Amino acid sequence: METNEKSKMISDTYIARRRRLPDERRSITHKFEIGQHQGYITVGLYDDGNPGEIFLKMSKEGSSLSGLVDAFATSISIGLQYGVPLKIFVTKFAHTRFEPSGQTQNPNLPEAKSVVDYVFRWLAMKFLTPEERQAIAKENISSEAIDPSNNINKIV
Repeated sequence: METNEKSKMISDTYIARRRRLPDERRSITHKFEIGQHQGYITVGLYDDGNPGEIFLKMSKEGSSLSGLVDAFATSISIGLQYGVPLKIFVTKFAHTRFEPSGQTQNPNLPEAKSVVDYVFRWLAMKFLTPEERQAIAKENISSEAIDPSNNINKIV
């Protein structure tokens, strides 16, 4: 490979840069219940109002579920800080199905297929525009037509 080709490949490479949140920041905390499980979602916000970190706390500290959702939230936070759009996370994780699942106390999200499903549909309601939510819903309906075993038909 010639030197010019090598330098062009290097210059075209994307270098991820982390956008850290300020030391003092606004946040939103939301209490939720799914069946008998209670938890809290705390979203740390950038100055522009966009989410930059997510903390998930389940009521049963020390449980496997609590540890897994905490680690998962940390990985989502890192993704957000490196520029992954929330819309991508919502598309991938809304309607994920596993236990615990069931009825919620939230009239806008009366049933959750899992903690992850609830968190990402709540985040979509809070932080995505109606147009973004509609576009995601259309994408999911299209993928359902391609894959009939996929039961995703709407985001919220």
